[in-house]
Amino acid sequence: MNFLGNILWLLLGGLLTAVLYYLNGLLMCITIVGIPFGVQLFKLGTYALWPFGHEIVSGPSDGGCLSVILNLLWIFLGWWEIALIHVAFGLLFCITIVGIPWGLQHFKMAIGSVFPFGKTIS
Repeated sequence: MNFLGNILWLLLGGLLTAVLYYLNGLLMCITIVGIPFGVQLFKLGTYALWPFGHEIVSGPSDGGCLSVILNLLWIFLGWWEIALIHVAFGLLFCITIVGIPWGLQHFKMAIGSVFPFGKTIS
C-alpha cells in the first residue's frame, strides 16, 4: 500500500515539491553560511519524494545547543512558511475521504519543516 501511495504522491505534486526543495537547497549552498540550511532542504526534499512508510524522528542531536540555535535561525529567516504551505495543502487534501492519507503526509511534513535540525528520516 505504501508503494501505491508514494506513486500517487509523486504524480499529485510530490515530485514538484521535492524539486523545489532541492533547488532551494542548491541556492542556499552557494554560500558557506547557507550550507546547513541547504542540507536540511535536501533532507526535506528526499522525504518529499517518498513519504509513505517513512517518519521524521528526533535524532541524537535533537536537543543540542547547535540544533536549537539553527532551528531558531530557520524560523527567523522565514522558512516556517514551508510549514504553512504544507498545512494548507493538508487541509485541502483532507476535504475528501480519498485525500486524507495525502493530507496526513503534508501534516507530517509541516511538523518536520518547522524544526528540521536534529531530525532524521527513518
